[in-house]
Order: sequence, then C-alpha cells, then structure tokens
Amino acid sequence: MDYYVLEWGCIILALVISLFAQFYINHNYKKYSKKYNTNATTGSEAARKILDANGLQNVVINAVRGKLTDNYNPKNKTVNLSEGIYDKDSIAAVAVAAHECGHAIQDKNGYLFLKIRRTMIPLVNFASYAGYFAVVIGLFMSMIGLIRIGIAMELIILIFQLVTLPVEFNASNRALKQIKELGILTPDEYKGGRKMLVSAALTYVAGVASAVLQIVRLLLIINSRRRD
Repeated sequence: MDYYVLEWGCIILALVISLFAQFYINHNYKKYSKKYNTNATTGSEAARKILDANGLQNVVINAVRGKLTDNYNPKNKTVNLSEGIYDKDSIAAVAVAAHECGHAIQDKNGYLFLKIRRTMIPLVNFASYAGYFAVVIGLFMSMIGLIRIGIAMELIILIFQLVTLPVEFNASNRALKQIKELGILTPDEYKGGRKMLVSAALTYVAGVASAVLQIVRLLLIINSRRRD
C-alpha cells in the first residue's frame, strides 16, 4: 500500500478516535448533568465530604470558570470545580468532584505514578514545543534528522500519556469507592456516576492512541522520503 495513503489513514484514524472520545464524554455529561441525586448533594458538598473523610481538611475547594475544567492542584492543595459541577446536585457533578478528590487522596498517599507524572511535566512541555517545530521544519526542509528528533519528542509525550492512564483510572476507582462507602449516591445513581467516569477515562485512552498514530505517521514519512 502507498505510504501516502497510510499517512492519511493515521491522521484520519486519530481524528476519529479523538472525536468519538469527546462525543462520548459530552453525551454522558449532558445526560447525567440533568439527573439529580436523591440526597441533593452538590459537587462541592460531595468533595468536602470525601476530603474530610480522608483527613484532607486542609484542601480548599474553589469554583472556576469553564466546562469540565475541573482539576486538583497539588501545589496549593486545592480542588477546583467548574461551573456545572461546583454548586450542582447532579450525578455528573458528584462523580467529577469525587474524581478530583481521588487525585487529592493520591497526593496524600504519595501515589507513585502521580509523582512520576508531576516530575515529567516540564520535560513534556518542552517536548511539545520542540517536537512541533522539529517536525514542521523537518517536513518543510525534507530533513530526516529533524523528523527523528520530532519522533523522540513524541515518544516523551507518549510515555507521559501512558503514565497518566493509571493516575486517572486510579483516581476514578478511589472516587467510586468513596461515593459508595459514604453513601453519597444511591446504587442506581452510582451506576450513572461510574459510566460518567469511564467516559472521561476514554479521553485519555484516545490521547495515547493518537500519540501512537502520530509516531507511526512520522515513521512512514521517513520511510517514504528514503524511497524517494
């Protein structure tokens, strides 16, 4: 098969995977953000309950702008919840807030993959910029050496994303455990919360798949240039 066709195949497949993952999480978020939990517990209330139950009274909960911009900041020990999560009592709000608390629990317990991920962030930021310019210039100037540097940078990003997978899955598992043990959601609501977190995790799986396809595409480009 022609290298050109394979290259475009990688691009299209990566795009399809990313779009599907984004569609799936948006679909479930829209669905479960409209389903309110029996206890009328908001995202911030659920987060506070989980944090306090795990001896994390020092962690502050903040409201931030945006949709699904929720995060845990280990530097200032804050759980930051977005507009649709902080003061909403939906199943989605509880699930997402609990997930961020899962990261806070990881931080407290010194979860290994979280430590590795945090250490890699400066390197990954550099690799993202350096890799982009190396690939663009390498393709434009037909310099295989620069494309190889771009591949090396992509490998760093891939490793980072692979490390991110256990961090995110573990945080979701911790979140679901806390939701069940603290009785924040009913058994039926729990199933919805789990589905919400699974769909969120798929976005990280999609990121890994896209990174792999990008590396394969660059390798195909090198091989095609050699043939020419």
